[in-house]
Amino acid sequence: MERKGLIMSKLLFVCYPRCTTCKKAQQWLEEKGIEVTVRDIKEENPSSEELRKWHQESGLPLKRFFNTSGLKYKELGLKDKLPQMSEEEQYELLATDGMLVKRPILVGREKVLVGFKEKEWLEVFA
Repeated sequence: MERKGLIMSKLLFVCYPRCTTCKKAQQWLEEKGIEVTVRDIKEENPSSEELRKWHQESGLPLKRFFNTSGLKYKELGLKDKLPQMSEEEQYELLATDGMLVKRPILVGREKVLVGFKEKEWLEVFA
């Protein structure tokens, strides 16, 4: 079944199992009967190539892929460093640690959703 670019049988749900937002998103997907392949971001961090592809498909600013409320982001002082970094450097940095990456990420064939905003997800799955 295809809905607005998301191929239902091809969805990848990248999450951190202990994250409450990820749990909420996963429960939402289950309630809607949407099957996903779950990938633990801490165990299997996205590569810089995956992040580049997802960023391009999402249409979002690259900064949206950073977990700006995370400890690692704050420890590294990324608020001040990101503006001076190239996109390539940012992809490489994100690929070093799953805790730097905003989650959940829902990846379809032609659409990528970053973070869980129910209204946004409803529009995609309407």
